This record gives sequence, structure tokens and C-alpha cells, in this order.
Amino acid sequence: MSRPAVNKVVLAYSGGLDTSVILAWLKEVYGCEVVAFAADLGQGDEMDGIREKALKTGASEVHIEDIREEFVRDFVFPALRANAIYEGYYLLGTSIARPVIAKAQVEVARRVGADAVSHGSTGKGNDQVRFELAYHTLMPGVTVIAPWREWDLGSRTALIDYARKRGIPVPVTKEKPYSSDRNLLHISYEGGILEDPWREPDDSMFVLTVSPEEAPDKPEYVTVEFKEGTPVAVNGEPLSPADLLSTLNEMGGRHGVGRIDMVENRYIGMKSRGIYETPGGTVLHMAHRAVESVTMDREIMHMRDSLVPHFSRLIYNGYWFSPEMDWLRKCIDATQTGVTGTARIKLFKGGCSVAGRRSDDSLYMTDFATFEEESVFDQADSTGFIKVNALRLMINAVHKRIKT
Repeated sequence: MSRPAVNKVVLAYSGGLDTSVILAWLKEVYGCEVVAFAADLGQGDEMDGIREKALKTGASEVHIEDIREEFVRDFVFPALRANAIYEGYYLLGTSIARPVIAKAQVEVARRVGADAVSHGSTGKGNDQVRFELAYHTLMPGVTVIAPWREWDLGSRTALIDYARKRGIPVPVTKEKPYSSDRNLLHISYEGGILEDPWREPDDSMFVLTVSPEEAPDKPEYVTVEFKEGTPVAVNGEPLSPADLLSTLNEMGGRHGVGRIDMVENRYIGMKSRGIYETPGGTVLHMAHRAVESVTMDREIMHMRDSLVPHFSRLIYNGYWFSPEMDWLRKCIDATQTGVTGTARIKLFKGGCSVAGRRSDDSLYMTDFATFEEESVFDQADSTGFIKVNALRLMINAVHKRIKT
């Protein structure tokens, strides 16, 4: 195949087998300088030694960017304000990470004068779309190299053979029978033994959460404070976005909160089984809904809820930087101006439930809602309300009887 001339490429590099092979392959096939870029999104010890690995494999430069605060503040929290959830379960932990990685990668490419960017996503998955839509939006005209769509290394065995022949360090740890992706919002697991949707995942797979059966026998309560839809404090303690999510990950994780097992519809057209751990995100989603329930007008809430599926699909499909997403984010944020208050959440044996909610801006008024005696609402008024709303139903029923 004909390949474009490339002088310098910035590779989204994780330090694993795939991107290590890609780094060497880019130098060999394109004859170009390769700059390795790694984004710290909260992967923990996965970041250990990544600079040394990249340099040993042939990178001319290594750029490691800590973007945890930006990730949570500018990507996770806007999705939270929208209650974004894909196909009823998925809190979009991997999907929402791709645009912030691409943004930081493009910034590095501009700084070092690169004329190309590259990623390690396969030709079957969603991530190739997410990365590349972001690249083309943020750096129009940039050359994008997707090795999995070009090379003939079609298996993990082939990658290992390629690496060993060229002296590329290959991880010596026991290969996991599935792939995983981690950031501050979640860990995802897919592929390998998980491709059988009937097979229950082994409990040893999970990292962020204990098994609900092994969780404490006593519930734990946590309060989350929101200001205009954004979480700002846990148990009364103000925290930065990344610290707040990390704190809730620990709390939710020790109670087994946030495990999801689903078969989802990929944008590329196929179904895929995914396992997710999202402890802190699950707590935040529940808490945010609780504060909204007492602060948001009914019709605004219902109109906003009608936008949630569209918002979630745009994230999942990779359109974070699109004009329609800009418009939707403005609409969503306009609904959050009054969403200020505190939710109390109960964590117990994998469960995450609302135990209380309060707000100085609450629209909940006991005088109107009470079943006890009151003087602010005349119940007889409901007769006319019901009759008026029943009118079209009665007309339709009469019409059907006449027709039959």
C-alpha cells in the first residue's frame, strides 16, 4: 500500500506490548522519528517505568502528561451533569477518556513540530473512531497512522515474535486472558475469555471493587455536595475534581459498588461484551440525580432527560468535539444552574442507594406534598384537571365505537 511521507509522529503510548511494537514498526516502516506520548489519567502503577521503556524501544522523546484534573473537571463532570449513560448501564469511562488523550496528544504534536499522530486501537473497535475524529477536529490535515489497519501482524503471538526478533522488551508477567483499560473513572475488561457472554467473570479479575459478598456487613453513608450540578465536596470536605473522584472510588470500591456486565452495541456495527468497574462514578450518578430531584423543574428535567441518549451516543461514538456536542453541553449546563445541594448515599453489599437529599434551593414543599391535613391545595380542583385531560381520550374511545 502507498504510505504518506512522514518526518515525525507522536504516538499515544501505553508501554504495553501493542504500542511498544507500534513504536518500532513506525520507525521501521515509515522511517520517521517517533515521539512517545503517555497521558496519566489515573492508571496507577501502569505508568511505572514508561519513559525508560519508550526510550529503550527507540523513541526520540517521551512526553508524560498528568491530565487527571483536566480529565475529571472538563470531561467526566460535564458527562455527570448530563447523567450520561449508554444503553442503560455504561457510564462511558473509556469513551470519555479518549478525547482528552487526543487533545493532549495533539498539543504535544504541535509543540514538537510533528506532522503525524498514531494510536494503537484496532480496526474493529470504537477507540479508533474516537481518537481520529478528535485528531481531525483539533489538528485538521494531520496525517493519522493506524498500524492495526495497515500491518499483517494479526495476533498477539505475531506481535510477540516481532518484538523478540527486534529486541523489544516483552512483559514477562503472566498474560491475562482478557484486555483492560484503566483511568480515574473506571476499569474496563473485554476480549479473551469474556467473549462468551454466558460466562461469569472470575472475581479475581476485579481491581477497584471487592466482591459484594465479601463487602462489610455494615453500611457506610457518604454525603456529596453539589454546586450548579458539579460535585465539590465529600462528607463536608472540599476536594479537587480528581481527589473527589478518587475518594469516592475508595469508598464505593470497598462496598463492591459499580460493577457492570453488559453486551453493548459498538459504533462500528458489532456487539461487544464489556465488564466495568465504576465505583466513584456510580456514587456520583446516584447523588447527582438525588439533588436534581429536589431542585429541578419538572418540564426542564423531562426535556433534559430526552437529550441524555443523544448526549451519551455522541460521547460513545467519538463526537466530543463536534458542533452538536457543543450545543448539547450548553443546553445541559443551562439546566444545572439550580442544582445545588447535598445527597446522602448509602453503600452496602454492592448497592448504592439514596438515603437523603437537601438543598436551600429545593422545590420540594411539604405543605403541598403532604398526605396530612393542609390548607394550600384544594383537592377538589383535581376533578376539572382530570376531566380536561380525559377529553381527548373519551373522544377517541367514542370514535372507535362508532367505527366498529
